[in-house]
This record gives sequence, C-alpha cells and structure tokens, in this order.
Amino acid sequence: RYFLASRGLGDVYKRQAEVFGQEIGRAVGYKIRFKDRTAQNAYLKIMTDGILLAETQTDRYLKAYDTIIVDEAHERNLNIDFILGILQTLLDRRDDLKLVITSATIDTEKFSKAFGDAPVIEVSGRMYPVDVRYQPPESSKDENNDSTHVELATQAVSRLLKESARGDILVFMPTEQDIRDTCELIEASKPGKSRILPLYARLTGAEQARVFARSSERKIIVATNVAETSLTIPGIKYVVDSGLARILRYSPRSRTTSLPVVPVSRSSADQRKGRCGRVQKGICVRLYAEDDYQSRPQYTRPEILRANLAEVILRMIALRLGDIADFPFIDRPDPKSIKDGFDLLYELGAIHNRFQVSGVRRRAHDDAVAVSYTH
Repeated sequence: RYFLASRGLGDVYKRQAEVFGQEIGRAVGYKIRFKDRTAQNAYLKIMTDGILLAETQTDRYLKAYDTIIVDEAHERNLNIDFILGILQTLLDRRDDLKLVITSATIDTEKFSKAFGDAPVIEVSGRMYPVDVRYQPPESSKDENNDSTHVELATQAVSRLLKESARGDILVFMPTEQDIRDTCELIEASKPGKSRILPLYARLTGAEQARVFARSSERKIIVATNVAETSLTIPGIKYVVDSGLARILRYSPRSRTTSLPVVPVSRSSADQRKGRCGRVQKGICVRLYAEDDYQSRPQYTRPEILRANLAEVILRMIALRLGDIADFPFIDRPDPKSIKDGFDLLYELGAIHNRFQVSGVRRRAHDDAVAVSYTH
C-alpha cells in the first residue's frame, strides 16, 4: 500500500482515481480532517502532512505502508520537517520501506545528503515557454506618488486585457486586504467580460471552488501564495507576481512572532512563473526589477530556522519525537535558539524538564497541537 503526503489533495486523488479507472474510495482513497474515504484493500492513500503526523502517534513505524511519497517537500513547514526527520529514523529500522521525496524547487544536494546520499532523479515536466517581463515601479522624488503593488498589479492586468482577449490571469498578492483592494480596483477599471475571483486559505470550500469552475467568462484570480504550490488552477495563461508574501518570523529579542510582508525567494518566484506555462505559452509579469530577483536568496528559509522554538519544543514533546537537539532535522536549529526556547518554557512553567509538559497546561497545549497539525 502506498501513501502520498500532499498539500493540495483535490487534484491529486481525483487524477489518481482516473488513472486507476475506479471511483474514489476504492483503489485510491484519501484522508482529511474528520473524513476518511479509504477502502480496506486500497492501493493508494492520499493525505496531508498533518494527518500523517497524527498517524505516527498510533502507528510509530508506519507499518500500514510500504512506500511513502512526500510531495511539495520544498515548503519546509514544521510538519514536513518533522515527517522528514521521522522517516530518516524509520529507514534505519525498516528495510522494506521505500521513500520518494518530490518537489520542483528543492536543494537536491542537501536532501540527498540527509538521506544517506540517496540518488537524485531529475524529471523534466511538460512546460510551455513563459515570457518573463519585469515591470518595477518607477522611482519618484515624491514618495506620495509612488505606486503601491496593488496599483501596479491592476495596471499590469489592464495591459494584459488589452493585449489579448483570451486566457485567464492569476495575480499573486501577499495579504487578504491586498486581494480585496486589487479586486475592487480591477472591477472599477471595467475589465469587460471577466470574472474577478479572490483566493485565500480562509475562504470556504464553496468559495474556493468557484476558481476551478468552468466559465465562459475570462477569469482574473487574485490569490495569496496558496496558489503557488498548494493549489493548481487550470487554464492560467498570465501571471502577475507582486514578488511578496507573508512569511512567519520569530524575534528572540522581543520573544514575539510576526507575519511581515517580505520579498519571496527565487524558487518561489519561479514556482509562480510556472503556473502560467502548463497548458500553453504564458506571460509572467514581475512587479520588480530583474536585479532585485537575482539578488534574492535561492530558497525560502525553512520554518524551523525562523520559528519560536518554545512552540516547536512543546509540539515535539506532545508528538513524542524526543529531544530537539537530537532530532534529525534537514536544517538543525542553532543551539542558542534551542536554549532560549527551553528557558522561555521554564519561565512560563510550561515544562518540568526537557521531556515533560506541566500537567496544569497539558490539556490546553494538546488542543493547540491538534489544531496545528490537522489544519
């Protein structure tokens, strides 16, 4: 039985069921929060990384599976890093377990080394040529006259609408407020027979489904980075990339966690560009300069290196993953950051020692863990 961990389940399990020529829930099943459609004799089971973490609590060696495929591994959130560490340990204990890690934009050398110099297989996907256009904001002596990324995106969409009468447009914005503002500005520009749709994680399933529904009208979809890897939107010919995203950061000095809007890495920018080269030749408009793109880091820093390690330590205790200093992370946290995390937990009275959560706080913490890893 195979297991596939994936961030965007909808496209995956439907496509796999088509390949097997069976209805969903038989040869191909899936498991999400509060719902499990997997037959007893299913061949392939698809679930999110968070659900897999939950399964490790009742099946420590994941004996229900002989092959595990971890998709979109480059996202490097805490769930994925926990899973990768667990799997490194399992490979030493299970000779029969096969592991495949897939991603379009990962540091293959680092991953290969972490898994005992595992072989790297490069598979060229079917991609059509994408014309990249850099349209940075024009500098102005008067700061009040500088265009915002919302205005720049609206202007780029207007130019694309005039350039061609066909092809859906995907616009990347960093925040929900930016999405709403962009949708309003595009609507005010009277884009003709076009359907303007927002897309972000907090929308209901029905609201998100409108993005995938077939329409005789041209779709202009304004999304956060949820459309970068978690969801694949069909029919996109144009991408307008603000080059920005909200990325979690923890400040040890102030002991606060924030979600600032920051420039995305080159790998994220390339992932966004690839959204418009899947079904035909595409155009990607980047609202920043080419020099800006070249100066950005290749990869986004993994969450373990920018998270509050006090929270990470509590989760690891709840998940029974052992000491954070010994856990085989792909990127190991700095020892000073680990010490700061323990110091904070001791000050709060959240733990008695390195492996035991204080009983008075245990229930509230377990609830928080459950929400976190099943989101």
